[in-house]
Amino acid sequence: MLQARGQGKLLVIACGALAREIVWLQKVNGWEQFDLQCLDAELHNRPKLIPGKLRLKIEQNRKNYNHIFVAYADCGTGGQIDALLAEEAMRGIERLPGAHCYSFYAGEQRFSELAEQDLGTFYLTDFLVEHFDRLIIRGLGLDDHPELRAQLFANYTKVVYLSQRQDSWLEQQAKKAAEFLALGFEVVPCGYGDLHTGLQEQVLKFSE
Repeated sequence: MLQARGQGKLLVIACGALAREIVWLQKVNGWEQFDLQCLDAELHNRPKLIPGKLRLKIEQNRKNYNHIFVAYADCGTGGQIDALLAEEAMRGIERLPGAHCYSFYAGEQRFSELAEQDLGTFYLTDFLVEHFDRLIIRGLGLDDHPELRAQLFANYTKVVYLSQRQDSWLEQQAKKAAEFLALGFEVVPCGYGDLHTGLQEQVLKFSE
């Protein structure tokens, strides 16, 4: 008898902005216990759509996977991901800790300390640096309406690049992004933070 697709595996449903990092962590740790499916990274700019997309993805896969993990933080949904996962039909499905990817990369305590040091901070990750033009410049319409830059970033004072990889090219691109926004610049190496530990905990739970 053929084994049903997904049977005997954990399914990780993630933001597309985390795909590269999760695939890398899966490879270096030998985590063959899970499959990965991602939602469009463009939802980064449209967080209100995330809970509905997550619901659909979970419903599509619930029959094929006994265990599902959501690799999203709250991500600007105002508690709606937690509300979704609190429903009876979603019982047992957990998500990454924190309010957003910046906090789980840096770690909750460290991110709180960074935020308290300077409230006017615009954060970047490896993914956002690589896709700054598509998600920030074009995504916010700054290419067609450059005058919006001063309005949208009026309350920011600096860019903090929370780096996952030590990559001089990425650091240079992050600095250029800060210059484009006319803001100060700082690099804070974070690695993979709670993304790593969160996935590791799920793999260990699933393997018990």
